[in-house]
Amino acid sequence: MNIAVILAGGSGNRFGADKPKQFVEVAGKTILEHSVMAFANHPQIDEVCVVSREDWVPFVQELLAGIEKVKRVVAGGKERYHSTLAALDCYEANEDVLLFHDAVRPLITAETITRCVEQMREHKACAVGVPCTDTIWCSIEGRIDSIPDRKRLFNAQTPQCFKRGVIRRAYDLALKDPMFVSSDDCGVVVRYLPETHIHIVTGEPTNIKITYPSDLMMAEKILSNTY
Repeated sequence: MNIAVILAGGSGNRFGADKPKQFVEVAGKTILEHSVMAFANHPQIDEVCVVSREDWVPFVQELLAGIEKVKRVVAGGKERYHSTLAALDCYEANEDVLLFHDAVRPLITAETITRCVEQMREHKACAVGVPCTDTIWCSIEGRIDSIPDRKRLFNAQTPQCFKRGVIRRAYDLALKDPMFVSSDDCGVVVRYLPETHIHIVTGEPTNIKITYPSDLMMAEKILSNTY
């Protein structure tokens, strides 16, 4: 199966709202609903699993009750990787494709989802990214130390997609490592399963992560024109 895992466990402290930002409304729905519907409406997605903060699980269950493809709403944990592990525990088939997506990226398009699903027919892992358009500085103590070649750089987005067996094996190894430091799921696979190539799926600049209130202006405009 192709299973979309929507990671909605963040607190959104930088956003400055009185609730986690995934529950803020934009264009008539919560940010979470827009993200879930992008996957639930896609014909190649079989099921949606939402990972929420434990104290918000009842709210999420009620909010998404009418979306048929949402089969599970589960509690995550303190760190982002706890949410990934919570979703992994829900499934057993190692050939299932899990598409991990930030709940606060509501502008994901059907075309990008399709590209991910098609890549996963041939590969064990892929992730969405866009070529970096800015020059990047590496610094030491506040001064420029080096300038990497921009042609090799990508801005990471989501979904990050894996065969369930691959990401499960990577985390099994990570959790045995006393030096393990939480990172995104791609980082775990790169570090602990370096022989597994993660193929880059070209994303779109509009697939932004809602981080600050100003990001809502773009989301409002795009989503209002979607319906």
